[in-house]
Amino acid sequence: MKLLIANALIIPMTKEGLYLRGDIGIDGKHIVFVGTGDPSFRADRIIDGSSFLVMPSLVNAHTHLSMGLMRNYKDSLPTLQAWLAEIFPIEDKLTAEDVLLASRLGIIELIQGGCTLFTDMYFEPQATAQAVIEGGIRGNIGVTLFGALEENKARVEERETLLAPYLAEAEGRLTLNVAPHAIYTCTQETYQYAASWAREHGRVLHTHLSETKKEVDDCIKETGMTPPSYLAKTGVLQDVKSMLAHCVHLSEEDIKLLETFDTTIVHNPSSNLKLSSGIAPIASYLKAGIPVALGTDGASSNNNLNMFEEMHIASLLGRVVETDAEKLTPYQVLEMATKRGAEAMGVGDKVGTLEAGKEADLLLIDLKKSHLTPLNDPFSALVYAAQSSDIDTVFCQGKILMEQRKVRTLDENKVMDDVQKSWANILKR
Repeated sequence: MKLLIANALIIPMTKEGLYLRGDIGIDGKHIVFVGTGDPSFRADRIIDGSSFLVMPSLVNAHTHLSMGLMRNYKDSLPTLQAWLAEIFPIEDKLTAEDVLLASRLGIIELIQGGCTLFTDMYFEPQATAQAVIEGGIRGNIGVTLFGALEENKARVEERETLLAPYLAEAEGRLTLNVAPHAIYTCTQETYQYAASWAREHGRVLHTHLSETKKEVDDCIKETGMTPPSYLAKTGVLQDVKSMLAHCVHLSEEDIKLLETFDTTIVHNPSSNLKLSSGIAPIASYLKAGIPVALGTDGASSNNNLNMFEEMHIASLLGRVVETDAEKLTPYQVLEMATKRGAEAMGVGDKVGTLEAGKEADLLLIDLKKSHLTPLNDPFSALVYAAQSSDIDTVFCQGKILMEQRKVRTLDENKVMDDVQKSWANILKR
């Protein structure tokens, strides 16, 4: 099907400050042109874009999708460690069916928030993969590792077999990564195995790192090194593409070290604040040349998957904790939420910007809103004023997943009812 979005305000995210009024042509999965229309292009459908802003769809570079089950649960605990002590016993009760139902809910929430690509780290990844296929979005699904080497080798082999048919069915919308949880839950041998597997398969290694001061202090006490130094010394970051979630507590030496590796830091500002982990000096990382993407973390430690809210908080924090010369700009934050996340996952050649030849992952934002009027600077408007509820239409691979705020691919009411029943059963186990 050929589709034309006509006379829209377009932010392609290809150059800082660039926006234009024009057309976008879509043929099947791909963008044919952006800006000036092609007279030979004959659209099967034309969308009047005159009241819309069109931009790349958002990328959630770190989440635990099924943790929406524990949303608004045990929220008043003082630290990450205290919170995990309550969450881990609940997670021990979860079945693949629980994860499937919660993943469907999470995907609806992502679509409603304009996000069509996410990186996940959780249990029963085949269930999340099924939900990705049903929902029509993209998932970078992690085989999550805990504990010692031998059990993790078996887990990876089992999950690779389980996920193979889903990867084949997803038409390029599913990729697989390896996700050792953290240095305090995985052995050195597990990390080294994960890195070896990622190198061999050309995949991403995704892990939590330096999230809390306690994690850093404990690592120094046990190994004599900070977490980044520990991973570097043990060869985990060598010749592998990695995504390091949080990185709230990095020393100057850590920053200089991470510059030398193919790594992306994933900023999770809401979760870092809610769990009292701290505020990451993101502009300092960008100044050092380390790419930064944006994530929500799970909906239990956030408590939503709203990337517009995450952009807003990241931008505000980036103007408080940084020096005058290093304050985050709205464009930098938008980059973190779009192209940087796509690049971190190895799919920057397909999505993350609006360009001819790329796949049509984009969203239409309704500009007829009091809080977006007047639209003096569209970049500032998106970061400081826009709400996820302003999103009218969401595309992934040229397919409309939501239009006029109605999700097409999943039954929202049924999914919510299923999750309510699932959670009630979990509490009884």
